[in-house]
Amino acid sequence: MNKPEEKFVLLPQDSAGDPDVFQQLLKQETVPVPDYLAPCNPGFSDDNLSVDRYISRDFHRQEAEKMWPKVWQFVGREEQIPKAGDHIVYDIVDDSIIVMRGDDGVIRGFHNSCLHRGRALRTSGGTVGQLKCPYHGFTWDLKGKLESIPCAWDFKYLKKEEQNLPEVRVESWKGFVFINMDPDAKPLLEHLDVLPEHFRDYAFERSVIIAHVQRKVPVNWKVAQEAFMESMHAHVTHPQLLTFTGDCDSQYDMYGDNISRSVTPMAVPSSHTKGVVEPLVLHDILEESGRMADSDGDAHKLPEGQTTRQYIGELNRRIFGEASGRDLSHVTLAELQDAILYSIFPNTQIWSGYCGNILYRVIPDGDNHESCLFDVMLLWRHKEGEVPPAPARFNRLPDDQPFSAAAELMALGPVFDQDMRNMVAMTKGMKASKKGAVSLATYQESRIRHHHLTLDKYLGSGSAK
Repeated sequence: MNKPEEKFVLLPQDSAGDPDVFQQLLKQETVPVPDYLAPCNPGFSDDNLSVDRYISRDFHRQEAEKMWPKVWQFVGREEQIPKAGDHIVYDIVDDSIIVMRGDDGVIRGFHNSCLHRGRALRTSGGTVGQLKCPYHGFTWDLKGKLESIPCAWDFKYLKKEEQNLPEVRVESWKGFVFINMDPDAKPLLEHLDVLPEHFRDYAFERSVIIAHVQRKVPVNWKVAQEAFMESMHAHVTHPQLLTFTGDCDSQYDMYGDNISRSVTPMAVPSSHTKGVVEPLVLHDILEESGRMADSDGDAHKLPEGQTTRQYIGELNRRIFGEASGRDLSHVTLAELQDAILYSIFPNTQIWSGYCGNILYRVIPDGDNHESCLFDVMLLWRHKEGEVPPAPARFNRLPDDQPFSAAAELMALGPVFDQDMRNMVAMTKGMKASKKGAVSLATYQESRIRHHHLTLDKYLGSGSAK
């Protein structure tokens, strides 16, 4: 590996950070900049958050009763269930939902419980021609209509037309499938607020999953969710990223109750560093980022007079454009490379931009308030009119294996492992806390506070303390 010599120095931790850096970079763009990249941070109080929000079983039960049954949740992509009978099983605390494509092409969601004696109809996703209970054989068609009852003579009191499987709300946006167990919930597009407008040009409807990795993590789901709501941890947790990541120079934005965003400039050194040369920035962003169009740091040399940010932007513009069959000449460098990460309340986060998109989802591990399932998907594009490739095979890692064992995550695997070490230690530390609370940065951790304020609206607690 022909890595340029490292001669830069790390500055004191309290000497860096400028949230206006991203806006200054936008002024250097040579194409029109979309209005939605402007800052939008209303500001919040500086109240502490009680550690009980993360370690209390009672708080977990409040979420299970008042929040999860009432909120839109991402369950999968349409390309994961392309044919009749294809289905996903989505488990959330005590609830289990079968999300299935019917023989009429419609995607429906059914409560995963036999109407006879309650056995789960499906324990995993797959493809079936009907929903038949493995216990006694009660059978429903792909639309959830009861087809047959064993020993029907002994169930004469049941009215067949009243025995269809209870459904949940199912709505899709850009190929992303969401469910909501509340029949009176507002439409999905209202829940998504500004997201459809912000993502209008990114063609997510032509996305395909090229990697899908999941692992159990022994922490509360919010601990895992919040690890990706700020970038200020990178200078300590991910030091290998500092040569090309503007960690503490990130912009943080909030929209309504359900959407928040962080924008972390890429292809620029962290302001925690001094003396990072451009060839090192170029080499490291290709080798360590995990989401650039090319990952070979030795195959590229920076032309004289060009910055790494310009070079990476144009490289991504060409490769992303060829992959999607689109003319990206009008696109900003920011949308081609920066870490623009949106959160959809309560448990999904997705990177915007034209390609190299990562999606995180954190799901409570059944009724265990100290365990969760951390999901990672990588999305790519296919050309309009082209038959999309099949989505990547789901890779559920054993509990004792690190994310770096998943080769399909490339350089991202070791980054996630660094995050996981923090998460496990956080649970131990919060239980041991004499203070009994966490104190958040006013600006850089404002997305976390926004998340808890929305959660409080479901729980009716009225305070983020």
